[in-house]
Amino acid sequence: MSITQETELIGMQKASEAVAYTLKEMSNYAQPGMTTKELDDFGAKILSDFGAKSAPHLSYGFPGWTCISVNNEFCHGIPSGNNVLKEGDLINIDVSAELGGFWSDNGNSFVLGQDINQHQKLIDASKQILHKAINNIKGGVRISDIGRLIETEAKKRGYNVIKNLTGHGIGRSLHEEPGEIANYRDRSNQTRFKKNSVVAIETFISTISTYAETLNDGWTMVGNKGGFMAQHEHTIVVTGGKPIILTEMNGIWN
Repeated sequence: MSITQETELIGMQKASEAVAYTLKEMSNYAQPGMTTKELDDFGAKILSDFGAKSAPHLSYGFPGWTCISVNNEFCHGIPSGNNVLKEGDLINIDVSAELGGFWSDNGNSFVLGQDINQHQKLIDASKQILHKAINNIKGGVRISDIGRLIETEAKKRGYNVIKNLTGHGIGRSLHEEPGEIANYRDRSNQTRFKKNSVVAIETFISTISTYAETLNDGWTMVGNKGGFMAQHEHTIVVTGGKPIILTEMNGIWN
């Protein structure tokens, strides 16, 4: 969507506060011995208290309030009472929701407890690359140039990007124009970021794989070559200068 009046900005700020606060609280609440269903239930309560509704459930009938992916699961993991979290797990939580007709999206990958499996370097790379990408976005910048930046920074650190997972426009629905904000230079995409538009920018930084494949459950995605992936995501408003980071409260850069 494009922000054309103050009421729209306020609406996006409220929806973004709901998802950002929920993501931050879920990340802090997660602990070994907890199931991903328990963690999802915790997030569902927070979103409900805001009056917000799960975006993946509303849009696609996703069987959970939030997406929680663990270790080799890259994204869209279904919360389950059988999936018990363990010390050192690589966890990704993606929280998106609708509130008052406005939609916002954010995500965080983190290590649960001690980094016994050496995932922190990958996580730090994803966070740093997202920070650099967002700070290079303004009206008139080519979307493909941001994709090139993300992939170049990933390669510098010895990582790959997942080419079939992308950021996207957002605002009045979960996925809007521009439809795909890729993590690599897509030469066929001549679109430029537009001032006052709202977009969800996300990194998909991988140890080995370059594509994500869907498992038999119809939702959970894993790497085509295995390995691990870190994802971090903010919803932002594009301006003529520094973007407005609507989900900054989630604290993923803290």
